[in-house]
Amino acid sequence: MSLLGRLTLAAFQHNLITMGGVATMIGGVIAVVVIITYFHRWTWLWTEWLTTTDHKKIGVMYLVVAFVMLLRGIGDAVMLRAQQVLVGSGQGFLSADQFQQVFSAHGTIMIFFVAMGLMFGLLNLIVPLQIGSRDVAFPFLNSMSFWLYVAGVILINLSLIVGDFAATGWLAYPPLSELAYSPGVGVDYWIWSLQIAGIGSLVSGINFLVTILKERCEGMTLMNMPIFIWSVLGSMALVITAFPILTVTLTLLALDRTLGMHFFTAGGGGSAMMYINLIWAWGHPEVYILILPAFGIFSEIVATFSKKRLFGYASMVWAIIAITFLSFTVWLHHFFTMGGGADVNAFFGIMTAVIAVPTGVKVFNWLFTMYRGRISLTTPMYWFLGFVVTFTIGGMTGVLMAVPPIDFQVHNSLFLVAHFHNMIIGGVVFGYFCGFTYWFPKFTGFKLNERLGRYAFWCWLVGFLLAFVPLYILGIMGATRRLDSYDPSMGWQSLFIVAGVGVLVILAGVGFQVLQIAVSIYLRKQNLDTTGDPWDGRTLEWSTSSPPPFYNFAVLPNVDERDPFWEAKQAGTAHEKPVYEDIHMPKNTAIGIYIAAAFFCISFGMVWHMFWLSVLALLAVILLVILRMSDDDTGMIIPAAEVERIESARIHKTQS
Repeated sequence: MSLLGRLTLAAFQHNLITMGGVATMIGGVIAVVVIITYFHRWTWLWTEWLTTTDHKKIGVMYLVVAFVMLLRGIGDAVMLRAQQVLVGSGQGFLSADQFQQVFSAHGTIMIFFVAMGLMFGLLNLIVPLQIGSRDVAFPFLNSMSFWLYVAGVILINLSLIVGDFAATGWLAYPPLSELAYSPGVGVDYWIWSLQIAGIGSLVSGINFLVTILKERCEGMTLMNMPIFIWSVLGSMALVITAFPILTVTLTLLALDRTLGMHFFTAGGGGSAMMYINLIWAWGHPEVYILILPAFGIFSEIVATFSKKRLFGYASMVWAIIAITFLSFTVWLHHFFTMGGGADVNAFFGIMTAVIAVPTGVKVFNWLFTMYRGRISLTTPMYWFLGFVVTFTIGGMTGVLMAVPPIDFQVHNSLFLVAHFHNMIIGGVVFGYFCGFTYWFPKFTGFKLNERLGRYAFWCWLVGFLLAFVPLYILGIMGATRRLDSYDPSMGWQSLFIVAGVGVLVILAGVGFQVLQIAVSIYLRKQNLDTTGDPWDGRTLEWSTSSPPPFYNFAVLPNVDERDPFWEAKQAGTAHEKPVYEDIHMPKNTAIGIYIAAAFFCISFGMVWHMFWLSVLALLAVILLVILRMSDDDTGMIIPAAEVERIESARIHKTQS
């Protein structure tokens, strides 16, 4: 075998559609490089952003990468719907294999690199501020986790240029994902991009769990924590327990493909059903990993814009705890049809219905919070109300599919696709857009344009209903998912056209969001947040300036209420001048970037069987970890006089 393993010039040969995607991606990268070079910002970018350990800047970088990947994922969705619309008139432009690759890439990107990126971006921005902390518990690991996420992003996009991507669906069920049926590098790209990003997610989960348990400010007991923090605590507990399952599952599949083992190949004594159990033992908790922080966001938004304390705080906490535990008791409902038997199906069907109860508790608590409140219909509230509509539809269809006989009828149909998107778009994506809009002035210093935000919301909501209600109907009529074409004689084409129009309306919503951000930046002086509290907020993140200083709080707060900043404002003690002290903060470091680059080389080597590269990169990882562990000079002291100078300048700027 050559030094390049399986890599040959044939890996760079693609069809016109793929080449168009490659050209767009490379053109975008070149444009960014040219702009940064033109403005001479490379040194600034490296020292202030890329090597930072500041959780707020890391959060912003997560959001930037996630939004870029959102554009890629929506582009894939447009291609999928366009194929299904045009193929009825004989104008389809994707082959069956291309369709399956685009389909697999769309699901993988939207879950692992959009939803997870948005989640960790918002967590980085808000969690330390809400608990009155200066940073996360392990700032270096936070930086490393982000760059592992970026390495996964680069690897999955590289499959567009070098080789191809998996055509197995976003969860790569065997035997289709085994060598006999997928001999190319596509499945290997899928395995290793998820493996890198998954390790980063696991490290982040540990980091945020420790941060919440150990870094809370004085007086913030568990039952005084904001509900958003409780939701993050539940989500991170799931990350720590579920992502090791994903890591092991991907490793076993990689061993099957690389070393000829037979964990999941029936002909060699393995079991494909073991893979399916393992992947969904991770996969269903993953849904709650994503949705719990969104629930927390809605809890903050509803209380703030209703000008009331959250109704039923204790019941909300116990609902989060119940969802966290019950999420590991429902995974088999993803494959009722695969022969588990009536007793097994009955148990998991009942548990699926049971887990809907604590979720319903949350919806009623939000509605009771709004009852007789002084509601402000800002853009974040629009996203919340849209969530109530879409998530209720998704919840009802989910309870339907919890009944095994009904699931037998709609399993593997477009009904399931519509339900899944109801939960992910209507729940997760709407939730994170809500949080992004709500906290945008906190980390930028100015508010987003409200009118364009409402336009974006209505396009997303109407587009979503147009895109997925027809899929419910098609699923009931028997349309199987994952197909690139359907027989025109079935009479389904009009519904596919409506669904295609819905995707275009969603695309218009994304366009309005991009325009909203651009216009808001251009007109930022008209929408400056000089108070640090543009929404009359209730929690600690609003007690500091917008954007916050790199140390977050000049003096760490001491709280004894669930809504400490709101209570302080009512008592007139929110802005008393403190006594400043020296502050210890972590230094910036590039080692996280280097470790992620080495992991990328390990993965690229495994994909193309350049094992020498993987071995050398693994040695580099070990050396970099040793180097970091032996470095005692990782922090810096900001003298009290410097803190006072910064705070005085901030106060003067606010007053002027």
